[in-house]
Amino acid sequence: MSSFPRGSGILLHPTSLPGPHGIGTFGAPAREFVDFLAESGQRWWQMLPLGPTGYADSPYQCLSTFAGNPMLIDLGDLVERGLLTKRELQPLTGLSTASVDYAGVIHAKRPLLAKAYARFAADGDRASHAAWAHFRRQHARWLNDFALFMAMKDVRGGKAWVHWPTAWRDRRETALKTFAEKEQERVAAHQFFQFLFFTQWAALRRYARERNIRIIGDLPLYVAHDSSDAWSDRRNFLLRPDGRPRQVAGVPPDYFSRTGQLWGNPIYHWRY
Repeated sequence: MSSFPRGSGILLHPTSLPGPHGIGTFGAPAREFVDFLAESGQRWWQMLPLGPTGYADSPYQCLSTFAGNPMLIDLGDLVERGLLTKRELQPLTGLSTASVDYAGVIHAKRPLLAKAYARFAADGDRASHAAWAHFRRQHARWLNDFALFMAMKDVRGGKAWVHWPTAWRDRRETALKTFAEKEQERVAAHQFFQFLFFTQWAALRRYARERNIRIIGDLPLYVAHDSSDAWSDRRNFLLRPDGRPRQVAGVPPDYFSRTGQLWGNPIYHWRY
């Protein structure tokens, strides 16, 4: 029987890492933290979920079970690749370095990621485009629905999918096809953000493995209601015909809350 060796580590979400752009990322500070763990005799880096956050910016209420949070993308890497300039990053330097102002970070960073996509689409080298095409094929099972979901949220001002036009909410084929054709570049941009996220995430994992640091992940117990997963496959959840939850998750009263907690996540359709 193989044994699982004892080891110690530290829990730190990457958003808490230091840096000049308002939020921790997969950039140099992440690699420096890996070096610190290795030099201090640690073996493990535990993280909270890394998915794209929705309402209240909780990593336990993600817009997708599979996607990564684009706010964790290191913009310095995009400067090195010629997709952004140092000058374009200047507005981010005014963000807090003591805590994360999620609304401020999202407002400042999303246009820069969009600008990076536009330059990549226009001038990216052949090898990078081949890698991006491979990524889209490899992750098509969840990526296509997620990118479409995010593009629709953009157009609807971030509203939850149950408040979209009925044809979008209920995924009527003609409506989805029409939107995807009209907003092709918007959808592709969200696919590109995921390509950047997973490329940098893979590089950080390799860096950690080379220094004998293992990464422990984490998952929410339930899927967020306002998520690509709930929208794209309702069969997995107890939802009403209009998409609203029949029941929601929570916990009974305990030492954290005298009245319990109501999380709002839809209950799984366990029988299905």
